[in-house]
Amino acid sequence: NFERIGHRQQYVVARPLYSEDSFAEDHEKIYRHHKTMLDHVKQYFTCDSKRAKNAALSLLPVISWMKIYRIKEWLLSDIVSGVSTGLVAVLQGLAYCLLASLPAWYGLFSAFFPVITYFFLGTSRHISVGPFPVLCLMIGSVVTRLVPDEGQPLNITAFEGLSIDERRVLVAYSVTFLTGIMQLAMGMLQVGFVVMYLSDTLVSGFTTAAAIHILVSQLKFVLGLQVPGISGPLSIIYTLEIIFNKITSTNVCDVVISLVIMGVVFIVKEINDRFKSKLPVPIPIEVIMTVIACGVSFAFDFKTRYGIDTVGHIPKGYESPVAPNIHILQETAVEAFPMAIVGFAVAFSVAKVYSVKHDYTIDGNQELIAFGVSNIFGASFKSFAASTSLSRSAVQESTGGKTQVAGLLSAIIVMIVTLAIGFLLEPLPKSVLGAVVIVNLKGMLMQFSEVPYLWRRDKPDCMVWLGTCFASIILGLDLGLAVAALFALICNYPAHSSSKNVFTLQCDVNGKAPPQIYEPEGVKIFRIPSPIFFANIEFFRSKLVEAVGFNPLRVLRKRNKALRMIRKLLKKGDLQWTSKGFLNTSCGPIQESEDESNMEELDLPTDFKDLPVRIDWNAELPANIVVPSVDLHSLILDFAAVSFLDISALKGLKTALKELIRVEIDVYIVACDPYILEKLYHCCFFDDEVQPSMFFLTLHDAMLHILEKHPESTEKKSNYEKVKKTIINVRKNECAAE
Repeated sequence: NFERIGHRQQYVVARPLYSEDSFAEDHEKIYRHHKTMLDHVKQYFTCDSKRAKNAALSLLPVISWMKIYRIKEWLLSDIVSGVSTGLVAVLQGLAYCLLASLPAWYGLFSAFFPVITYFFLGTSRHISVGPFPVLCLMIGSVVTRLVPDEGQPLNITAFEGLSIDERRVLVAYSVTFLTGIMQLAMGMLQVGFVVMYLSDTLVSGFTTAAAIHILVSQLKFVLGLQVPGISGPLSIIYTLEIIFNKITSTNVCDVVISLVIMGVVFIVKEINDRFKSKLPVPIPIEVIMTVIACGVSFAFDFKTRYGIDTVGHIPKGYESPVAPNIHILQETAVEAFPMAIVGFAVAFSVAKVYSVKHDYTIDGNQELIAFGVSNIFGASFKSFAASTSLSRSAVQESTGGKTQVAGLLSAIIVMIVTLAIGFLLEPLPKSVLGAVVIVNLKGMLMQFSEVPYLWRRDKPDCMVWLGTCFASIILGLDLGLAVAALFALICNYPAHSSSKNVFTLQCDVNGKAPPQIYEPEGVKIFRIPSPIFFANIEFFRSKLVEAVGFNPLRVLRKRNKALRMIRKLLKKGDLQWTSKGFLNTSCGPIQESEDESNMEELDLPTDFKDLPVRIDWNAELPANIVVPSVDLHSLILDFAAVSFLDISALKGLKTALKELIRVEIDVYIVACDPYILEKLYHCCFFDDEVQPSMFFLTLHDAMLHILEKHPESTEKKSNYEKVKKTIINVRKNECAAE
């Protein structure tokens, strides 16, 4: 019953007084059937033709995307991208190899062999597989521990009769083999979910610390000093002490070369970022400066005249397959595990960004298998551990790469350099490689700017960032990562210790969950009875998409593509607006455009300002344009049991809300804890799209507001559609399996 007092409506609810027992008598609950362990075992080992086909496609993702490969539209783009990425891969392979304390040419092996296997086994179409600086630095710490620059190496029989470089290569490919075994085992055991327990804050602090380690490790090349490699806790302090003691022996020529390279590369990279929409491809300034440096160094004989250290002899061809050393595997097992986690976590994070942008799915477990096999295969040919480089992947995607055909072509470019023209890089100063590495650290070092933001918004997350960064700098990356994970657990334990990843779709405004309930047309209610934080935010978003029945981002992109097509037809005169609607004036059929330029614009809100009328997306569209219809107009999120949100959850929640709002769905959040609401204000959660007016005191208030705003929800159906209640009760380990 409603009555109006002043400017506000008042409502009165009349219903029976319920105890738990009396409510249970009137509303019988239906629980989800829980499978026993025997049921899971039977299902796992059951096989039919459909499952065998799916298994084959899962293990060889190349089959699925090669079937839809558009040769005329994609091949040229993949060739341009592959050549551009291959040139960058050659340079980064040489440069990052120095971080691993290995001869530079072994970096070319890591830019070739892992790419070949990932082409067949990987699910991402856009990442560039190969050396990653953080991983190279972790390998370098293992290498210098077992084979130090000064002093005796570890007592291993396989070291007898080998030079120091050969010993280090043996250590590097042995630990790479073990890293691959661990990744493959995790993939086969379906534990790809482990990466979600590394929060964005922890990863940011860790990679920032790694950037500082990389910067310090490259100072000896930039300054032209002979500094022994040091590993273990406080290694960065000892390295800086040696550098400062030898600073008077700096090679001025190396310093000048490095400053010139860093200055030019930095400026051109800024130009690339600022004018990326106008440039057909980014200017490959690192490659250009490397070629110039090689020519100048050769012409003026820098090595003899100024005593600078160069890349030196690069052997032609590849070596025969080799087996890892068992003793080294035993010695490096502790270091190999964090390398396996870090390599996969970085690659999966980058792959996820591009998969969302280009609208396809990736499989975390298959990615583990792909990188595991790639590292095992690469280690057999003396390659060191591979992941993906952010800058190299950006080159592959921004130059038009559509699939891993671009990655395969980049590997062919690396192979040509290795087999034929590697000798041209022999006079390249190592200071040039060091300068290139330092310039590419900009993105990771800029993460320091997150500290003030985190301190103002979420002090526990800020402490996790600072603790991770400090521990990784002082203790080293491997031990620092373990300490950081423990520290993050301690900081978040009180809020998360009792959380269960339970997401329930319900439609009972009284707060109970009977099996047969009535739902107004166009309304969904989604209950989140747990804290939301970095470990379950992706699970929350996936279940929300499952509940509403469509992917809002995909619908938004379809709508923006349709608007782009309508504008194009109106401009050409093939479409006209009349009093009866749009009129198709074209004689022939209109082909749907496959224009994929300006993909970022497709994620923006739909804009009708230059159109004669606002488009009704549920009506028939002109020119045979098809866009998925959305029957939902309102979504209620029940936050009654949400007692905690961290920064990662805030970002994920805001992204999910914006995607829904941009497809014209009204979102309401009810029963929100005052602490949560205060935190949202404090973290600047609200903007022009996500507004405080979406928050209602109770579920009943929000439902009555919706019924008043959309009276057709009750008028169209005198008999409400009966909807079965879905209860998804998943414990933490079951959530992880999702």
